[in-house]
Amino acid sequence: MIALAWILLFAATKVELVDEVYRIPPAEWRYVELDLRQKPAAVSASYDVPPGSPRVRVALMTRDDLERLRNDMPHGVIAVTAPAKSGSLVYRVRRPGDYVLVVDNRVDGGKPAAVHLRVALDFAAAPEPEVTQISPQRQLAVIVMSCAFFVGVVTFSARRLWKAIKP
Repeated sequence: MIALAWILLFAATKVELVDEVYRIPPAEWRYVELDLRQKPAAVSASYDVPPGSPRVRVALMTRDDLERLRNDMPHGVIAVTAPAKSGSLVYRVRRPGDYVLVVDNRVDGGKPAAVHLRVALDFAAAPEPEVTQISPQRQLAVIVMSCAFFVGVVTFSARRLWKAIKP
């Protein structure tokens, strides 16, 4: 029975990585490493800045994108919050790899920021079906092509019927 209790204790699937205050100089950023090389997880991050501190944003990105950011090159992000005094980000990482969470103080670049950051990983989060919707331009293209195909089939069928009826 005690062994079962230990197994359940160590089988905890939610891990809190960070719960601390970061001091970020004006017009700079800091990052937290997220080592997800073995198993994907749901990344949950929330942040607060005290009154008088500038707005910040938090971005989840790959390690490669962090290197591009470090070299002032164009880089991508996986998920990002809007610049604000507080916010949260939840994203289910589907592929194992090296990820980082960047806290960016380049929005209101004039003041240093004290950011209380909380980051947790949930390895047991059930995979959710990815719900997507195509862009309005593609929706229009699908409608136009469907109508054109329908008119083509009707025209072809009408011609065949007309030839069959006409002596």
